[in-house]
Parts: sequence; C-alpha cells; structure tokens
Amino acid sequence: MKRKDIILIGAGGHAQSCIDVIEEEDKYRIIGLIGKREEVGKIVLGYEVLSDDLQLLTLSKKVPFALIATGQINSPRLRVSLFQKAKQAGFLMASIKSPLAYVSRNVKIDEGTIIMHAAVINAGVRIGKNCIINSKALIEHNVTVSDNCHVSTGVLINGDVTISSGSFIGSGSVIREGVTIGKNMVISMGSVIRKNVNFRTRLEEV
Repeated sequence: MKRKDIILIGAGGHAQSCIDVIEEEDKYRIIGLIGKREEVGKIVLGYEVLSDDLQLLTLSKKVPFALIATGQINSPRLRVSLFQKAKQAGFLMASIKSPLAYVSRNVKIDEGTIIMHAAVINAGVRIGKNCIINSKALIEHNVTVSDNCHVSTGVLINGDVTISSGSFIGSGSVIREGVTIGKNMVISMGSVIRKNVNFRTRLEEV
C-alpha cells in the first residue's frame, strides 16, 4: 500500500512520540514538521522543521495530511487553535493508530486523533477529534472521550465514563464506571476519581 504524505504540526517531545507511532503504523510518509520560528531548520528524529504555522496554506497545497503533534496538559487551547488553522488551510487531519495498540472494531475514532503504543480501547468507545490516547491507557466499554482531550499514560477508564471536551487525565489515574468529567478539566497524575468532576467539585469530594 502506498503511503500518504503527512506533515506534523509541533516539534517538541510529543512530536517525537508521534513520529515513532507513525513510523510503526507505516501508512503515512512524514515530509517534515512545522514548529516555532526559532525551530525552523531543526532536525527531529531525522525530519526537518520546515517552517512555522504561517506557512500552513502553502504547505497544504503540497502535503494532503496533517497531525497536531503538540502535547496538552494544562490547557487544550494551543492544540485546538492549531487544529482549526490546519483545517482552514485545507489539510485533511489524519487519525493514527499504533499497531502495538488494541482497538476494538466496534470503536469510533474521529479525525486528528492518535492512539499510542500499548493502549487498549474496548467495544462501544467513541473518541472525538484531535485527541491523544497515550501509551498503555485502558479505555473500557461504552466510554465517550470528547474532542480535544488527552488521556495520558497508564490511565484506567472504566465503563460508561464520559470525558467532556478539552480535558486532561493525568498519568496513572483511575476513573470509576459511570463518572462524568466536565469540560476543560485537569485530573492530576495518580488521581482516583469516584464521582463526577466539574469546576464546582471540591477535591475531597472525588
């Protein structure tokens, strides 16, 4: 199968992880990266930072696919902004799945999302646009992960959980079945979440 050309938007540590997954999947050929102005010319795992994001429109005429390759912890704003700019420039947003992950055939994954090494995603899960499902995350049946979320390394999400848009779930966290996480929430590393969480929730309640 002929590989499709792709460009990565972001040139930091998360971009390196994305490169590794894309190379393992072997569906896309990485043409280069887009970074900050001061990063132009830098080489990341053998790929050049070609330009900053002011050149998105020009690059979209040469490379059909893009992936947002910046990380997300405290806020989804940068990833959301870059995703919107890439779409407006005319890029198709690739969905990437590591061959070392298990993803049920009964899972729906939207554009621009990456599933990283050793993640397990079981039946009935819905994952929105522009999400990161990081290494060794376990997402059980009928979970909804909304747009622009980052489920970090080693997270365990039990069945029927809803993760609302823009939220970050820190490494090693465990979320009880049926819980809803509100929009733009940051769940700290190693948390155990037993109740719904939103901006009105006190820490001792979860």
